[in-house]
Amino acid sequence: MTNKFEAVKAAKDGLAVKDELEHFAAIGWQDIPEADRDLRLKWLGIFFRPVTPGKFMLRLRVPNGILTSAQLRTLGEIVDRYGENGNGDITTRQNIQIRGILIEDIPDIFERLSACGLTSVQSGMDNVRNITGSPIAGIDGSELIDTRPLVRQLQAMITNNGQGNPEFSNLPRKFNIAIEGGRDNSVHAEINDIAFVPAYRWGVLGFNVLVGGFFSARRCEAAIPLDAWVPPDQSVVELCRAILELYRDHGPRANRQKSRLMWLIDEWGIDHFRSAVTAKLSFPLHRAAPKDEIDWEKRDHLGVYPQKQPGLSFVGLHVPVGRLYAPDFFELARLAQFYGNGEVRLTVEQNLILPYVSNTLLAHLLEEPLLAKFGIAPPPLQRSLVSCTGAQFCNFALVETKNRALALSAALDAELYVPQPVRIHWTGCPNSCGQPQVADIGLMGTKVRRNGQTVEGVDLYMGGKVGKDAQLGTCVRKGIPCDDLQPILRDLLIEQFGASPRTDDLPQNSHLNVTAESIAVA
Repeated sequence: MTNKFEAVKAAKDGLAVKDELEHFAAIGWQDIPEADRDLRLKWLGIFFRPVTPGKFMLRLRVPNGILTSAQLRTLGEIVDRYGENGNGDITTRQNIQIRGILIEDIPDIFERLSACGLTSVQSGMDNVRNITGSPIAGIDGSELIDTRPLVRQLQAMITNNGQGNPEFSNLPRKFNIAIEGGRDNSVHAEINDIAFVPAYRWGVLGFNVLVGGFFSARRCEAAIPLDAWVPPDQSVVELCRAILELYRDHGPRANRQKSRLMWLIDEWGIDHFRSAVTAKLSFPLHRAAPKDEIDWEKRDHLGVYPQKQPGLSFVGLHVPVGRLYAPDFFELARLAQFYGNGEVRLTVEQNLILPYVSNTLLAHLLEEPLLAKFGIAPPPLQRSLVSCTGAQFCNFALVETKNRALALSAALDAELYVPQPVRIHWTGCPNSCGQPQVADIGLMGTKVRRNGQTVEGVDLYMGGKVGKDAQLGTCVRKGIPCDDLQPILRDLLIEQFGASPRTDDLPQNSHLNVTAESIAVA
């Protein structure tokens, strides 16, 4: 038994459309064969969106979430040509998606991306998605392992240095890899198909390995230990290759709802799976270290913090639900170039970091107009807000998410004093791109009946925990109409998160990293 996706892949590899882009650009989106337009173009990161016909989304690959000023300017130029139809989003995999793209512009856009060192190859469908790593890799004073070189090596292996790699272009389903180099699980290791977390074995620092974490409409599972430890070298790349080859060659394909790596592990058992992995390696696979080094609560990196490099700081900016427009790209490029080393880091919370800022320039940076929009100390509920694309642009979404999430969080922040950050995640459908299962409060879009009408609603998730002892939350209430949500969340915040009705004399952000303290520390 097979399914339509496997039939499409069997007929022609997704990467084959790379040679047809000029033709597609010439004939226009309406005349592109449906299987190419709706499916195979995703192998190049190009997504047809029925809710915005003729306007495509382009998903990039940004390994470890690191962009340069030149790359930001290029993205700004691409978005800018589409006016009000163009924008970009920071994703929950430290990535960028840009919208409003016209198919006739794709050849030129790909030339521009290549010229600045960016690629979108194999960023969608049944491929390894953007590889995440510690967002303050190389600048964190408490860092254990710098993840940047390993993430770059992995991307090069999986994508053939951005040219496209047929070895890994026909997996049973999508695949996520994360490498954590710090103590606070900044990458959400537990929700990745392969995750590496720092651990000492025999006094040597390396990684324990987790496998099988995923979200889907059918099932959500946290990653489980492979009972394996590897040093922070080429062994990481070779181990990933071995697991990917096993998944490619033996992973279930008949039912796409049962095609993620964990289903293969279930079928084989973890011991058999580990043995099969070991047999493909050129080195002995050591048993896992007794404990890993994830022993901190998760940081969100918003604010100003000293780097391990003397005299320098990194500045974490809050980008409301990750949405960027052309002027934002241009201004971020300027700020990164003028105040830092021309680099910007993205986080899985859909925010960004300006690293390598001289302490002598901090006060000037904090006065820049863009920081009034992308602040370092947002109100508590907006601070920890995450949202998927939603029905505005995604045909899978059952509800509008980003605008609603912002409006509701702002209303609740105005109504309540919240003594601690509360992570609220919105996702428009059961595919869980907004990751409600890792949130303190997760909201998954659905349709509900209200007064005899079908309206937008959510299922409520609770209990997700990140950082050390991470765990997935579960659905505790179904079918809440979105119009009824504010009082329900208000009561929930009061009863379970210590919130209280606001009065004028209560400070909004007293628990946050604040400007004066940050500069003094730096």
